Amino acid sequence: MTALDATGSLSVQERIDLLRTMIRIRRFEERCVRLYSAEEIRGFLHLYIGEEAVAAGLLREIGPDDAVVSTYREHGHAIARGIPMPTLMAEMFGRATGCSRGRGGSMHLFDAQRRFYGGNAIVGGGLPVAVGLGLADAMRERPRVTVCLFGEGAMAEGEFHESLNLAALWRLPVLFACENNRYAMGTALAREHAATDLALRAASYGLMSWPVDGMDAEAVAAATRRAVTSIRGGAGPCFLELRTYRFRAHSLYDADRYRDKAEIEEWKARDPIPRLRARLLAEGVMDEAALRELEATVAAELEDAVTTGRAGPLEPVADLTRYVYGEPTS
Repeated sequence: MTALDATGSLSVQERIDLLRTMIRIRRFEERCVRLYSAEEIRGFLHLYIGEEAVAAGLLREIGPDDAVVSTYREHGHAIARGIPMPTLMAEMFGRATGCSRGRGGSMHLFDAQRRFYGGNAIVGGGLPVAVGLGLADAMRERPRVTVCLFGEGAMAEGEFHESLNLAALWRLPVLFACENNRYAMGTALAREHAATDLALRAASYGLMSWPVDGMDAEAVAAATRRAVTSIRGGAGPCFLELRTYRFRAHSLYDADRYRDKAEIEEWKARDPIPRLRARLLAEGVMDEAALRELEATVAAELEDAVTTGRAGPLEPVADLTRYVYGEPTS
């Protein structure tokens, strides 16, 4: 299958908003690296740098009543979904003012108000959750769509096949969005999957499926709009293979010795942020002054998020057993 390209159907403001969202995600991630190096953020940290076009293009095309089921590489998804930066940064710092009360950290961002269900540390763990949400909406005849994000590594898990099969059988309103960044942790796509055309594999379950240039935010938005329109029209689930690339290692614990440095540089040449920025400049949509103002606005927002997040209170020790479930001991 040939990857779907941008269609030019977005308005000027929508295209500027795409750039703004990607810059917000990139600067947030870069700041997290600095905070992690200073040991202010603990645990695992999975960066989204390089993949911003997917979150920006995909999540702008759904509504507030729709649901998002994410992965452990979800900072970008959370920002694009509209969770405030101070709330996200507070969660990174483990503060009670975080979106998961400081209990989830980087891998378990959650916001029920915005219907953002995970962060999920289990590879493919969000797939059955998305099917359940879609089934509930179908049974109650609610005009909602559930977007389920996952990496190509999840397509080697049994729940991927079970979830797509059930969603297709029951014609559930689910958009399966595979972020194919070519490496499941340290395993290259061709070493894990005998058939590397992932959209074609999904199509074998009867889903409308197609690959998308995941380094082009406009192409992602156009493909998502097409898929969401089809799902809302009752055609059943869709699958997008979003062909993207992470510029950083799998996590900050990863030495990243399994990729050729030339390959990384080749993909960096397709960086979605300068790609869209250059397009907007060439078309006269924005000028250098407007771009500098945009960067300054994002920088100020991020500084406020770090200050606010860092200042949040820790959860009281007396509350540590709240929200914890287990069998009674007597």
